[in-house]
Amino acid sequence: MRSLTIAITDEDIRPEQILLEMKRPEVGAIVSFLGTVKGVAEDGEVEAMTVESYEEMALQTMERLEREAREKFGVIDVALVHRVGRLKPTDNIVLIAVSSAHRQEAFDACRWLLEEVKMTAPLWKKEHTPGGDRWVEER
Repeated sequence: MRSLTIAITDEDIRPEQILLEMKRPEVGAIVSFLGTVKGVAEDGEVEAMTVESYEEMALQTMERLEREAREKFGVIDVALVHRVGRLKPTDNIVLIAVSSAHRQEAFDACRWLLEEVKMTAPLWKKEHTPGGDRWVEER
C-alpha cells in the first residue's frame, strides 16, 4: 500500500496521470471525485473563488485521513489533492482517488475521505460575486 499524492497546490489538478498510476494487477476498482468551482451559488453568479489553507496542518490532516481510510476500508492507493489560490468557475479544486480490490470499499472510502476533508482540513473558500465577497461555510 502506498500514497500516490497528498498535496496542496496552486497548479491545476490533472487526474489522468494519478488514475493511471493506480492501475495495478491487484486493483479491481478505482473511484475518484473531482470537485470543480461552480459559477453559480444559491443567490446568483460566482465570478471566482479564493481558496486558502493552513498548509502544514492541512497536509497533516490529509495524511491522517489517508491512514484512517486504509485501516477502515482496506484500500490500496489513495490520492488527495486540493488547490489553493484564486480559481475561476470550472477550475478543478479537489481530487480524491482511491483504489482497492473491490468497488464497494473504493466507493465507501472515497465518499468518507471527501466528507472528512471538507469537515476537518483547515481549508477556507471565499466566493467573489457581483454583490461582494463572502466566505463559504461547509454545509
